[in-house]
Amino acid sequence: MAAPETTTPQDDELDLRELLGTLVDHKWLIGIVTSMFLVLGVGYAVLGTPIYEADALVQVEQKVPNLPGLSAITQTLGASSSEATTEIALITSRSVIGKAVDELGLQIETAPYHFPVFGGWVARHFVADSAAEVASPLMGLSRYDWGGSRLDIFQMKVPAPLEEKKLVLVAGERGSYTLYYSGDAVLTGQVGHIANGHGFSMQVRELLANPGTHFEVIHHTALAVINQLQLDINASEQGKDSGIIQLSYDHEDSDLAAQLLDHVSQAYVKQNVDRNSAEAASSLTFVREQLPRIRLDLDKAQSALNAFQTKARSVDITLQTKGLLDQAVAIETSIQQLRMQQADMERRFTAQHPAYKALLEQISQLQAQKSGIDKQVGGLPDTQQELLRLTRDVEVLNATYTGLLNQAQQLDIARAGTVGNVRVIDPAAVDISKPAKPKKALVVIGGTFLGAFLAVAFVLLRQMVRRGVEDPSAIEQLGLSVYASIPSSVAEKQSFLQGRRGRSDGSQKLLAINAPVDLAVEALRSLRTSLHFARIEAKNNILMISGASPGAGKTFISANLAAVIAKGGQRVLLIDGDMRKGALCSVIGGRPGTGLSELIAGQITLEQAVRVVPDAEGLHFISRGNVPPNPSELLMHARFGELLEALKSKYDLIIIDTPPILAVTDASVIGHHAGTSLLVVRFGLNQAKEIALAKQRFEQNGVQIKGAVFNAVERRATGYYSYGYYEYGSSSG
Repeated sequence: MAAPETTTPQDDELDLRELLGTLVDHKWLIGIVTSMFLVLGVGYAVLGTPIYEADALVQVEQKVPNLPGLSAITQTLGASSSEATTEIALITSRSVIGKAVDELGLQIETAPYHFPVFGGWVARHFVADSAAEVASPLMGLSRYDWGGSRLDIFQMKVPAPLEEKKLVLVAGERGSYTLYYSGDAVLTGQVGHIANGHGFSMQVRELLANPGTHFEVIHHTALAVINQLQLDINASEQGKDSGIIQLSYDHEDSDLAAQLLDHVSQAYVKQNVDRNSAEAASSLTFVREQLPRIRLDLDKAQSALNAFQTKARSVDITLQTKGLLDQAVAIETSIQQLRMQQADMERRFTAQHPAYKALLEQISQLQAQKSGIDKQVGGLPDTQQELLRLTRDVEVLNATYTGLLNQAQQLDIARAGTVGNVRVIDPAAVDISKPAKPKKALVVIGGTFLGAFLAVAFVLLRQMVRRGVEDPSAIEQLGLSVYASIPSSVAEKQSFLQGRRGRSDGSQKLLAINAPVDLAVEALRSLRTSLHFARIEAKNNILMISGASPGAGKTFISANLAAVIAKGGQRVLLIDGDMRKGALCSVIGGRPGTGLSELIAGQITLEQAVRVVPDAEGLHFISRGNVPPNPSELLMHARFGELLEALKSKYDLIIIDTPPILAVTDASVIGHHAGTSLLVVRFGLNQAKEIALAKQRFEQNGVQIKGAVFNAVERRATGYYSYGYYEYGSSSG
């Protein structure tokens, strides 16, 4: 019968049932990892340092325009909306935060050493009877703070290269201390006194600690502290265009958090007042410069009007001219005010600024209205036209002058005042009864879910990466008949693997002898039955057992199959054909000593090489011997074939354990002498492509693989566990 066509199973399709089965198979691993993360979450929630949140509210009011006409322009630009976006940037600016850093001395960071894991929790829960009481060291560990220790450094200077570096201050007796860097003492001082040395200068205001307590001290650069606070301080507007800004800051020291926000908000308010005062002073200077000029123009206009009236002998304005005059005065007054504002804006903005462009647009619109009035005035008598022009000039200049006087008074008040357009609504406050972090319930639940997710991801990823064969049908699709599926054996792992790791005591570790009712041994009996019929048409009684790669378990299969067949009343010879790394001695017992390599080389006789396996009647063994420099050449020597020919008639079955075919070619050489060849495939280890390549390698060398043994099969939730074996109460031969 023709051998079935070798195919590679399609394993790229997503099998949800298989994935679910994989998770069920590894439920203990997932459960353990999830439980560990649950415990860690609970531990962190209980032992973690509480973080408190300070918050404050600041209101930003719309600025009052300094000059007439500004309100209309700001409405045109949409500038009447909330100024919170700009003010938030000002609140968190370096100039504002920098003042708070200087006032609070935040460049100097100090923290006592706490015992790992739970030391901080113990220190936080220490209750002192007095302000100067310090907890006694637990277990004599005086280098750690167990509660009540304090260090307040008033001023400190360090060499520039040591900024941002970790220094260690060790408390001494009666207020003395020593400062260390990298284990070397760099400064020694006393509380209340300035200490200098090695480029350091420091004055400690307060030191309350047991002698020997260690403190970590870091002198930060001002810019580093400011940059970090800019990230940590959160400023956001409460509601759209409300002008209400909420400030928040998280820190483990609740008092420091509140103090920092208070200093930031007060510095911001002061800066706002100073900014408004400076702006008012600048505008006041401009207004005062304009007043003399406007006054002079007003005097000239009044003189011209009086002279005209005298010359024309008190000409009165008609009702029609009065209406045109009122319109012309209103328009001209607005134009004059906008012209003054234009002069003021030219000092602060470029010609491309939106506010400046809007101002010019308003002036252009008023100029167009003025042109319309001028056309109507052109239809009046010459006397009325001149009288209207002169009267208009006087009224416009008078209104402008009066407006500037009022504006000067307002600006003078604003310049001298201490009120800006921002104010603190709610000073900084902290709820110490409810820390912002850690959120215990969230930490525990999140940690548990994270542990479960990581465990599931690890199991699935390992399954995807490994992709070893886990179903006998996958082997059969490659053209190999599965003669038996050998279940994974706990007893085999405890004995055989112990010998493979070099901890063997030289005793016999055959599972078929020591645990005859084990499921794996029962499966080997099934393999014995299958081989009985498979060997009927074989050319000789030599059985070669090989594998695709190391770790498949061919040595375990060879040794225990030989023992099972020998217990059936046959004479069996087991040969360790792996003269490189053969490990049959760790299972059979004894040491490699002299064996196959010496036998082929003619250094010993057959009687000297063959050993009798204890407790296994009918089973004999030839070890691999000492590792030769040329194993492949020895196997290809004629003496190896002659040796096998001499042994055929002496035994019912000869089993040869060989090296993996994909590692070396020794198995191909031995396979030419064998009548039956089996390939051991390990569950979850050997991939389909690897098995197909091993089969192809044998066939290229003229060796026909009869079938495969599926080894170390594990129970799977998806349904295939060997072919179902039952453990009997007694051993069967």
